[in-house]
Amino acid sequence: MRKLRHIYHLGIKELINFRYDYILIVLVLYSFTVMIVSPSKGVGIQVHDVAVAFVDEDHSYLSERIREAIRKPYFREPVPISYRDIDLSLDRGIYTFIVQIPSGFQRDVLAGRNAEVSINIDATATGHAKLGTTYLVNMITDEVTTYLYGARKLPAPPVSINTRIKYNPNRENTWFMSLVFLTQMITLLSIILPAAALIKERERSTVEHLLVMPLKPFEITIAKVWSNSLIVLAGSLMSLIFVIKGYMGCPVYGSIFLFLIGTIVYLYATTELGIFLATIAKNQPQVGLLNIPIVTPMVMLAGGTTPIESMPRFLQILVLISPTTHYQEFISAVLIREAGIETVWPQLAAIIAIGTVLFIGALMRFRKTFR
Repeated sequence: MRKLRHIYHLGIKELINFRYDYILIVLVLYSFTVMIVSPSKGVGIQVHDVAVAFVDEDHSYLSERIREAIRKPYFREPVPISYRDIDLSLDRGIYTFIVQIPSGFQRDVLAGRNAEVSINIDATATGHAKLGTTYLVNMITDEVTTYLYGARKLPAPPVSINTRIKYNPNRENTWFMSLVFLTQMITLLSIILPAAALIKERERSTVEHLLVMPLKPFEITIAKVWSNSLIVLAGSLMSLIFVIKGYMGCPVYGSIFLFLIGTIVYLYATTELGIFLATIAKNQPQVGLLNIPIVTPMVMLAGGTTPIESMPRFLQILVLISPTTHYQEFISAVLIREAGIETVWPQLAAIIAIGTVLFIGALMRFRKTFR
């Protein structure tokens, strides 16, 4: 009971210090609001409401059908322009795509001759240029095929593909990316906050005062873990409810209680990593530099921004030692696919195992550094 009281009071001390550290307060608020909303809505891998122009030199029934096929939500209604305005419109960035239907296009299609449609692209919008071209080609191909089927009564294809998209039927990019950036902010803050707290005490020589008191390194370490974990846990919960679900309108189907349990387990691992880094670094700038080669690969290779299946085989095995990889799988399964504990327990077990190794390493380094 005495150890528990020590851990409790040391944790309260950490919370009081955080209360008067206005820079860290602003950092936490900024990370769980702006740093989730801005990248999630601004990431350029989804085509939505893109400006399109249409140059119709054929003035046929088929060209009119193609123009009407280009529609929302991917594209705006095509604006008719003349051929001589193509270069000027692209130079000024007025349109991202300009579809040009040449003269005699419908006649060539019906005659079975090669008929070409030109798509002029403003490739400065890299994400839209690549994905939007695919959408346009599919729309134009579907309309030409449907027109020929009605004109020539072509036989039905032997194989029919029926695509069903589960969990995210409209393929809204923000639904998934908001959770990815939430994971990144939890990872970043859970490492920075305990590391900054320990380094600050080291710079002010207050950690020596703690060590001469009837306290053990275990108690000091656990106190920093639970207090900083509480701050990050509260911020992540508020961000999930009021920012992601409330402001951004992203649905949260799964159990929030299970999300909190998994986040607590994850914070057990990442806060210990922060303490471990603090025992290596000698000041705050060194902690920041250590975060670059450690935190960046953890969040970039966790499966949120790059699918793990597309990585080289050795890298797929290597990322399994990172708790962020398992937490990314956990948070996607729970909040998007409504998975229960019977589905995600392997991820939780892996995070606990990794966290235990980090806890032992941080405790050994703490004893060695401040002996």
